[in-house]
Amino acid sequence: MASQLQIQGDESVLLRVTHSNMKSFSPEIRFSLQMTVEAVKEKLWKKCGTSVNSMSLELYDETGAKISVLSDNARPLGFYSPLDGYRLHVIDLDPSSVTSGGWLEDTSLVEKYTISEEAYGKLGGTFRKFKEKLPLKQPPGQESKISDNYMEDLCANIKMGDRCEVEPGERRGTVKFVGRAETLAPGFWVGVQFDEPAGKHDGMVKGKRYFDCPPLHGAMVRPDKVKIGDYPEKDPFEDEEI
Repeated sequence: MASQLQIQGDESVLLRVTHSNMKSFSPEIRFSLQMTVEAVKEKLWKKCGTSVNSMSLELYDETGAKISVLSDNARPLGFYSPLDGYRLHVIDLDPSSVTSGGWLEDTSLVEKYTISEEAYGKLGGTFRKFKEKLPLKQPPGQESKISDNYMEDLCANIKMGDRCEVEPGERRGTVKFVGRAETLAPGFWVGVQFDEPAGKHDGMVKGKRYFDCPPLHGAMVRPDKVKIGDYPEKDPFEDEEI
C-alpha cells in the first residue's frame, strides 16, 4: 500500500504549517514519516503553543484540497501519505488557549498599564530617579561614538537566507536581514529568524519592520554573534533516539 511505502527507512517530508488562530504563523518544518501523529503534535506544541490534547491536524495538498484529518494519534505520519510542499493545518480546539484572540500577533489587543506623570514622579526606585542620581561621566559632546561602518567587514560573508547559529545559547535560525538599522545603534546588524521561539519580536524593532517572522522568533544581533554554516533545525526528540 502507498501509506506503507511512505514510511520505509528514515524518510522525511517538508510541510508548511499553518494555525487556526495565528495568520502569520506559516513555517516550513521537516517531519520524519515514522513519527506518530502524537509526536508530530508534541513538536508543533513547542512551535505554536497549542497543547497536544487541544490540537486537531488537517492535511492539505498543494492545490489547497483537504487530503485527510490526522485523527489517530497512534498512526505514523507516513500513513497519511504527505508529500513535500503539502500544508499541515493546526486547529486549536481550546477557546481559552494562549493562541486565541489574536493577542500573540497583535500587541494592541493586550491591555496596557498606564500611570500619570505626577504619580510616576512620586514613586521611588524608578529608572527616572536612578538617572537623576547618576553623575556626568563625560562632558557633553565628548561621548564615544560608534562608526556607521562598525562591523561592516564581518558582514562580507553573511547574506539573507543563510543558515546560522547565534550566541549566546547556540540558537539556530535563518538570516533575514543584513545592514544598518536606523532604530538601533550605528553600525551593521544581522536580523535572524530563529527555528524556536527564542527571540524578542516578529521582525519589527521600535516601530520599524526589518523582516517578517512569527512572534518571538526574531532578533537583531551584531555580526560577531553570528556563525554561518550548515546548521539544520534541531530536533527536540533527537536525544531520545537510540
